[in-house]
Amino acid sequence: MPSEKMLMRGAHVVGEAAVRAGCRYYFGYPITPQNELPEYLSQRLLEVGGTFIQAESEIASINMVIGASAAGGRVMTSSSSPGISLKQEGISYLCGQELPAVIVNMMRGGPGLGNIAPSQADYFQATRGGGHGDYRVLVLAPASNQELAELTFDAFDLADKYRNPVMILGDGLMGQMMEPVVFRDPIDPRELPPKDYILDGCKGREPRAVFSMLLDPPTLYRHNLKLQAKYDEMTAKEVRYETYLVEDAELILVSYGTASRIAKGAVNRMRRDGYKVGLFRPITLWPYPKVALRALAKEGVKIGVFELCVGQMVEDVIMSVGGRSEVHLLGIPGGPIPTPADVQEFALSVLRGDGKVGKKVEI
Repeated sequence: MPSEKMLMRGAHVVGEAAVRAGCRYYFGYPITPQNELPEYLSQRLLEVGGTFIQAESEIASINMVIGASAAGGRVMTSSSSPGISLKQEGISYLCGQELPAVIVNMMRGGPGLGNIAPSQADYFQATRGGGHGDYRVLVLAPASNQELAELTFDAFDLADKYRNPVMILGDGLMGQMMEPVVFRDPIDPRELPPKDYILDGCKGREPRAVFSMLLDPPTLYRHNLKLQAKYDEMTAKEVRYETYLVEDAELILVSYGTASRIAKGAVNRMRRDGYKVGLFRPITLWPYPKVALRALAKEGVKIGVFELCVGQMVEDVIMSVGGRSEVHLLGIPGGPIPTPADVQEFALSVLRGDGKVGKKVEI
């Protein structure tokens, strides 16, 4: 049976869910505003016989992740924005070596060192692959503590299923907020399906190798085609999204994560006033739910994108809509946290067509 409802901080939720999902290895380096996650795991992993190492740098920690994953462990790392930037080479290697791992990014303001306020300005980095080469990372965007718990469990399963890193993309507010949560029953990592590719010695059997240094051009060519086929399978099978009051909507707001909670508040306020407004919330940022959003875009329906950055996800919205609807953007850089009233003013401006709040995006 699932556990009783518990009141927990978002960062602690991720840590507890990871342990219950069979994670026994964590490697990371401190950076605000996600420090509560490694702090929690530094004690919790010891209780289950796991390994916690605060590495000397983000670069060291992601390479430790590669080693633990190659040996077959369920492994996780976490950081915030600039720290994730430093991990990009290792993330590319994980993808090239087809090694599973869970990577948590509690985004902060940027560019540069920025600040520790909530932001969504790492969208390009997460969904386009911030490192080198043709690779993709499956990106999950929770919007509540309960969803943090559920998607953390799912992230480990998806990582193992596809032998690929999975990123949980949150933000500073999500990592700090307190909400009630119910966890799934814990699993025993010893009962997980065997991994026939891991490096566990080669005495008495054929040698194995996990590497991504493929110097022969035809070999690398075939390897990239193999990876792309896997990414195509993810796109076909793993898209997730939520819709809210979109059936009769004349304006559909598109937001994810923390921003979607604010947008949902605006939708509820406007519905009470008689406006036909709905919400489309992508849960997988890659693969993006393009087909589902395209089905909602039609003549007479406007699309309003609300992001906690100057505008990044809006590019995926534009590609999804394909000119079927007007697209408007309210992009708030990391720092101040808008309210539902702010988003309501944007939505009203879009409906009026006066352009006073936000901007219409040329397609």
